[in-house]
Amino acid sequence: MIGTSTFRYFGLTVVALAAMSTPSLAYTAYVSNEKGNSVSVVDTDTLKTIATIKTGERPRGIEVSRDGKFVFVATGDDNTIQIIDTATRKIIGELPSGPDPEQFALDPAGQFLYVANEDDAAVTVIDVAARKAVAKIPVGVEPEGIAVSPDGKTVICTSETTSMAHFIDTTDRKVVANVLVGSRPRSAAFKPDGSELWITSEVGGGLSIIDPATRKITKTVHFAIPGLRAEKIQPVGINITADGKRGFVHLGPSNRIAVVDGNTHEVLKYLLVGQRVWHGAFTPDGKYLLAANGLSNDVSVIDVASLKVIKSIQVGELPWGVAMGPK
Repeated sequence: MIGTSTFRYFGLTVVALAAMSTPSLAYTAYVSNEKGNSVSVVDTDTLKTIATIKTGERPRGIEVSRDGKFVFVATGDDNTIQIIDTATRKIIGELPSGPDPEQFALDPAGQFLYVANEDDAAVTVIDVAARKAVAKIPVGVEPEGIAVSPDGKTVICTSETTSMAHFIDTTDRKVVANVLVGSRPRSAAFKPDGSELWITSEVGGGLSIIDPATRKITKTVHFAIPGLRAEKIQPVGINITADGKRGFVHLGPSNRIAVVDGNTHEVLKYLLVGQRVWHGAFTPDGKYLLAANGLSNDVSVIDVASLKVIKSIQVGELPWGVAMGPK
C-alpha cells in the first residue's frame, strides 16, 4: 500500500511517497562528547557509530546548518565554535563565539547564530556566512539555554544564576523582557507553532510553560519518579515533536526522560534511558529521538510512536548534545 506524506526538511516542504515495504529515510546524527573532545557520527539507519571526529577542548552545543553541509560545535575551553564539513568530516574553520560558548541556536533562515557566553553574561550574535560576530547582548549571570522563535523575531536566553528567561528582540538586539522561572534554568524550546515556550529548571526540578505573547507563566510542570529523591530529578534538555503534541524532557541523573502531553502538560510516561541524560534530537522524519547519556557514554534511541527505548549506541566520553543532518 502506497500513500503520501509531507514533512519539513531543512526548511523545505517535501511530499514523499511512502510504502509499507520501503525502509524509513536514513539520517546522520552528530553527538558532541564533552570529555572525549570529539564528535561521534551515528548512522540512524543501522543505528551504529560509524566515525569519530576529533575536535577542540570540551565540545558541548552542536547544530547542523540548514543546508546540511556543516556541523557547528561549541568547544568551550577553546572559546570558539568549530565548523565541520559533513562531506569530508573535517574541521574547516571557526566562528568567533565569544568566551566559553555552551548552548547556541540558529535562526530559521540559518543566517544568524546566537551563542550563550557563560562566563561573560552575554549573548554573541554571529553572521554565519561572513563568519563574523555582529553584536553582543548583555544578559543575566551564567547564560545557558538559547532558543529562537519560529518566526525568527525573538531569542530566548536563560541565565542559571539569575533564574530568568530573557526575551531578546532580534531586530534591535536588546533584551525587551525578563521572566523569573525556577532555580537554575537550563534549556528553552518553542513549540513549532510558536504558541508556547518551555523552560526547564535543573535545581527547581520543574518545567515552566510560558505564553510568548503575554510573557507569563501559564503552568509549572513538576516531576516525580517513585523510588527517587527529588534532588535526583534535574530537568535539562527539551525536545518537542513537530506537531506539538508531545514534549520529551531529559531529567539528568534520574536516568529518565519524561514524556509530557503538549496540550494538557500532564506527564504521560517516564522512559528509562542511560546515565545522566542531557540533550537529544529527533530524526527529521520524527521517527526516533536520540538522547545523549553523559555518564554511560551512550545514546538511547527512542521510538517516538511507541514511546519505547529500542537501542543503546556507544559513542565517545561524556556525550552532551545531539544534532541531525542528512545521510
